[in-house]
Amino acid sequence: MRNFIRVMKALSDPNRVKILKMLQQKSLCVCEIQAALELAQPTVSKHLKVLEDAGLVGYRKSGLWVNYHLTEGSDSPYAATLLGNLRHWLQHDPEVARLVERLPSIRREDVCKKQPLPISNKSSR
Repeated sequence: MRNFIRVMKALSDPNRVKILKMLQQKSLCVCEIQAALELAQPTVSKHLKVLEDAGLVGYRKSGLWVNYHLTEGSDSPYAATLLGNLRHWLQHDPEVARLVERLPSIRREDVCKKQPLPISNKSSR
């Protein structure tokens, strides 16, 4: 029962469902998900951890990038069934449709740029 509850809790948050719908389109890094959902990076990371713990999402490191993707659900029959069904659900939901439509315009090269460190105005003595 524990695995079932973990999967159901993972799907109980609208942002986590949106993440799954985006990952149906392609693998994404945290910055891309953050830009699409307009959420803070720590919030996105927490959502991804919940989805990963439920067996719904996995990741692969590729150089500097960590790419998140949907799993096959092989670790849990509940995850596999829900991922399979989710492919057919919410296709016509306006919010999900807008999000999926925006994905091609979100480029990791643009959104994952490192911010320059602020220059200190303090003089050294």
